Amino acid sequence: MTTHPDFTILYVDNPPASTEFYKDLLGAEPVEASPTFSLFVLQNGMKLGLWSRHTVEPKASVTGGGGELAFRVETDAQVDETFASWKAKGIAILQPPGTMEFGHTFTAADPDGHRLRVYAFAG
Repeated sequence: MTTHPDFTILYVDNPPASTEFYKDLLGAEPVEASPTFSLFVLQNGMKLGLWSRHTVEPKASVTGGGGELAFRVETDAQVDETFASWKAKGIAILQPPGTMEFGHTFTAADPDGHRLRVYAFAG
């Protein structure tokens, strides 16, 4: 039997604050929200959980910055539009828009330092 991941969990310091951040970023409401955990089920089927780093078991040794959530858009212009929108919202920008070997991209960070990459494939 083969299994495939369908659920990403980020360990966060303050789940209610992170829930508000991601509600705005994703334009979606969580399907579950408590003081220690929130769950978003996105239109593409992906599930995103926000779990308190203070209550996760076993304890997490790494929190923000050790990976990326990647958001694919169709065009370079959409990358630039998303960059402008996120910057206007005050989201921390780690890398301004530019071209890398895979395409046009920028990188931001959520309040816990989790990296958020927006990209459009080259070609």
